[in-house]
Amino acid sequence: DLGQYDIILSSSGNGEAKFARKSRPEQLHICYCHTPTHFYWRHYDEYIKRPSFRPRWLARLGLKTLVRPLKKRDFATAQQVDIFIANSTGIQADIAEFYQKKSTVIFPPIDLSNFSPLAKTRQQKSIPKKPRCLIWGRIVPMKRLDVAIEACQKLGWQLDIIGKGPDMDRLKKLAGPHTNFLGFVDDATREKYIKKADLFIFCSHEDFGIAPVEALAAGIPVVAYQAGGALDYIKSEKNGWFFSEQTAEQLIKTLNELPGKKVSPVKISATANEFSAAIFRKSMKNIVEKSWKEYSHENRH
Repeated sequence: DLGQYDIILSSSGNGEAKFARKSRPEQLHICYCHTPTHFYWRHYDEYIKRPSFRPRWLARLGLKTLVRPLKKRDFATAQQVDIFIANSTGIQADIAEFYQKKSTVIFPPIDLSNFSPLAKTRQQKSIPKKPRCLIWGRIVPMKRLDVAIEACQKLGWQLDIIGKGPDMDRLKKLAGPHTNFLGFVDDATREKYIKKADLFIFCSHEDFGIAPVEALAAGIPVVAYQAGGALDYIKSEKNGWFFSEQTAEQLIKTLNELPGKKVSPVKISATANEFSAAIFRKSMKNIVEKSWKEYSHENRH
């Protein structure tokens, strides 16, 4: 029972937070939406093709059977939200397309404190002929690490991968001598690989994507798939570069253009500052106060 509150602030991704119900019509429900549920909307076809759950045949059957009634329920519930906040411009577009609702963009808060100081320790001034590449995060099919592994293997470039997940066994079979799976590592080990890295590769179509912003904060230029949240923080030629399709061929095409490019770790790190927790808190406070003032005024008249 949320009846004691004037404002309900929910945070919703693939979960059910936006299903929070108002007890009184004069209550204000603000939903910070990280994504309309993947399984129902934008990534349905991808989950059918590469389900993260096992056994995969059962995951596919469940999705195909349940998705239609669940989409209807999800859409109906979204109509009860008074104010939507999107975590990226891509999610803002998805909210408009799938829920037919307007939204304001506030980027998610990222703790940059463990990464920003590392930029000053990096001596990189240009991309070498054979760059050392780095990835960290959960190892799941949606991340499309297979694209980076295949590209680096064909180029003969070193690729270090930090993290674990259900796709690791499959990817290890695809990988060759140039790919190093490190699993989970402590902060000191991660810092060591950050200092060694020349590029961070990001192949996923993410709602936002925390890891590449952490890499930018550490002063590592990012090569990203040109979609989703990456469009909000990768500034081509300033802090990274895009490739246009989730294929090794397109990634290789971009990577081949990079050796000799000038880079500045400190300037790259500065591009991540707008995603700090302090800016998030200020933006969220402003929109909650503004929305409540307007909403309560409307209810009085």
